Amino acid sequence: MKLFNRLPGFPRTPAGKERQVLRRLPAAFLFGTLLLTLPSLLVRVFAESADAMAVTTTDIYVASLIILHWTVVLTVGIAAFIVMVMKGPAYVADAYPLQEMETLEQSGKAHRQTR
Repeated sequence: MKLFNRLPGFPRTPAGKERQVLRRLPAAFLFGTLLLTLPSLLVRVFAESADAMAVTTTDIYVASLIILHWTVVLTVGIAAFIVMVMKGPAYVADAYPLQEMETLEQSGKAHRQTR
């Protein structure tokens, strides 16, 4: 018995933008993270006399933006993966005999016989 039974005659949809999105996600993740860390680095380099409050505030904003960026990249990746899977081949589920059907058929026969 095969694990997956493909639906015969079902046409596969050609790959679209989702493959391009999935290929670009690692670069977007890396470069986006690096770009978002720049404000924190710039505050430390150019603001020599900056107080600790300004550095801490900048770090908090940068950390929240990085977490937001990671969340967006993950969400886009999940959506692109779902689209890719949905465009794949169709599968047929195995037949599953219902036990209720037997009792319904028997009760239907019994009901017909009593008439």
